[in-house]
Amino acid sequence: MDEKRLLRVLENDPRITVRDLADIMNEDENEVERVKTRLEKDHIICGYHTVINWDKANTDHCSAVIQVSAKPERDTGYDRIARRIARFSEVTNLYLTSGGSEFLVMIEGKTMREVSDFVAMKLAPIEGVTATVTCFLLKQYKVAGIILDDEEVLDERKLVQP
Repeated sequence: MDEKRLLRVLENDPRITVRDLADIMNEDENEVERVKTRLEKDHIICGYHTVINWDKANTDHCSAVIQVSAKPERDTGYDRIARRIARFSEVTNLYLTSGGSEFLVMIEGKTMREVSDFVAMKLAPIEGVTATVTCFLLKQYKVAGIILDDEEVLDERKLVQP
């Protein structure tokens, strides 16, 4: 079975049924289920996510991207610092990056104050962290490949009449 193709199909539609996957893959349903379960067990498939347009959800929600500068440690480099940052429930994504800072941290909270307090009281004091730069997300236009501003998408589909 072409596992890369299976992963691409699941990435584009995580809610697809095993039956539909088997049809697309031209494979037996049991075989597709077996491979999918193994990929989950091996942490190749690490989760299934829902994209939410928080601007329309009528709830308090604040997201931020934080550039974190850090000093590497002997023998572990940045790994120990990354593990400490990753343990916080506020952290949704964490990346080691090249460029002006070592880490890119995405966090979620209810308000800007909550996010600010997280940075000041939990993130910045971590041993090895030397600086942070917080960028608050003001509006989401596209998330995980999905355009959230549906009015623009609908406008593109309007029929042009002479």
